[in-house]
Amino acid sequence: MTAILHAQGLNKRFGAVIAASDIDVSIEDGSIVGLIGGNGAGKTTFINMVTGYLKPSSGTIRYCGRDITRLGPRQITQLGICRSFQIPQLFDSLTSRENLLVALGIVVLEAKNFASSASLRTENIEAVADETLARFNLTKYRNTRVGVLPEGVRKLLDIAMAMVVKPRIVFLDEPTSGVSADQKFVIMDMVMEALRAQSVTILFVEHDMDIVSRYTHRILAFYEGRIIADGRPEAVLNDNSVRKYVVGDQPVQGAAHVAN
Repeated sequence: MTAILHAQGLNKRFGAVIAASDIDVSIEDGSIVGLIGGNGAGKTTFINMVTGYLKPSSGTIRYCGRDITRLGPRQITQLGICRSFQIPQLFDSLTSRENLLVALGIVVLEAKNFASSASLRTENIEAVADETLARFNLTKYRNTRVGVLPEGVRKLLDIAMAMVVKPRIVFLDEPTSGVSADQKFVIMDMVMEALRAQSVTILFVEHDMDIVSRYTHRILAFYEGRIIADGRPEAVLNDNSVRKYVVGDQPVQGAAHVAN
């Protein structure tokens, strides 16, 4: 596979605090990558730099060969890199369908900037909204006000909204956070099926090692702003440094691997 994203020598400092230190990593097109590490380990800082919410103190970020290091979030989204948030960014007073129509309306207004959305016009946004709801198994919630939806459904809707611009890379921030234990694999199955159908490169932050081991091709383990391990899930989760600084003694069930 070809590298779609490449970060070289990324550093981020906040005064005396080092939030990212010499991050060098390439992400292959179509891969599914898990980002693990404790709070403050550097995962979110890395995502924020790649998506334009933070500017690196030094280093470069290239997407499809283009230097995007100094671009802002809006420009980076227009190029095809999107993210969802740990706390879904939704309009609680609107229905699920209305939330998608708002997102699609913004895309239509900026269609000249979204090359992948050039064919999207006002007359078909309702059809696209309905197709997106169906893809994420949300049709039965289409007329339900978002404020009363279960957390797992809100997560799905937030990810669905990120996907309306047809990105090539999507970052997910703790997609199973707040979801009950008996629903976490159900939610992840739905998310992965929908995203793989669009051939999207996926990077997601997750503290649940069972989720990470089941759904990823590759894991990046962060500690004190550095990547301390990078590789296949079974190798990274058994790495001595990862066991010491990230995973600890928590057992990993090793559920059947489903990342293709």
